[in-house]
Amino acid sequence: MNLQYISDNTGKTTGVFIPITEWNELKSKYQGIDQEQIHIPIWQMEEVNKRLQDYKNNPAQAFDFDDAMDDIENSL
Repeated sequence: MNLQYISDNTGKTTGVFIPITEWNELKSKYQGIDQEQIHIPIWQMEEVNKRLQDYKNNPAQAFDFDDAMDDIENSL
């Protein structure tokens, strides 16, 4: 991919330029990539909020990613 990075006068990257042919390829590969907003169903937002609250109430109950993967592999 032929990206061009745009920087401000301090050298901080502030944007990316994607050639139109490559942008069109991305749009055909990833439907909806050009949407400004993605609709997330209310039930899904409520579930995420519930899980975040459960974690905040009891963070010790959460699994480390590697431990969770080991647990899944062991149960197969």
